[in-house]
Amino acid sequence: MSKKDKFIKRSFDIVLSLIGLFLTWPIILIAWILASFETKSNGMFSQIRIGENAKPFKIYKIKTMTSSKGTTITTANDNRITKYGKFFRKYKIDELPQLWNVLIGDMSFVGPRPDVPGYADKLEGDDRIVLSIKPGITGPASLKYKNEEEILAKVDNPVEYNDKVIWPDKVKINKEYIKNWSLKKDLEYIKKTIKG
Repeated sequence: MSKKDKFIKRSFDIVLSLIGLFLTWPIILIAWILASFETKSNGMFSQIRIGENAKPFKIYKIKTMTSSKGTTITTANDNRITKYGKFFRKYKIDELPQLWNVLIGDMSFVGPRPDVPGYADKLEGDDRIVLSIKPGITGPASLKYKNEEEILAKVDNPVEYNDKVIWPDKVKINKEYIKNWSLKKDLEYIKKTIKG
């Protein structure tokens, strides 16, 4: 991706994130309050993720689980997920605070999903192209695996299946996305994400 491409992508992100925050802040506020009551803690969840150039950053989400302890791989039948959390996850409401991450430049609307340390930061060789752009809220890999939690719930060893099947496939998809980037494709991915 050229410097010009990155400038266009960043300009698009700034404008769209401002519009998105203006339109959704009441939803974010209500979800934050509900999550706070249900989890008896701050309803805003933050976690360290790996961003552009393998730089760690703090991602923001509405809290949907009673505890973040244990594996970072979540399945659909994870008993840590709260009642409201299931609703927030289904309609991606828990992801809305990431509009702030986009606005301040940690993330983009479209790109590889930002992973916890131990995945993207461990990529080697040509695979490290995945770290050459900002991670995204959505993207081709996210859309392919939009039912990832349901997929993982059906296998005997979710962590192993993620590490050996899903993660390598996401890397492959994201490499193709970066090599063939266009604003038109980004708009298509956003449209598909909104449609569900």
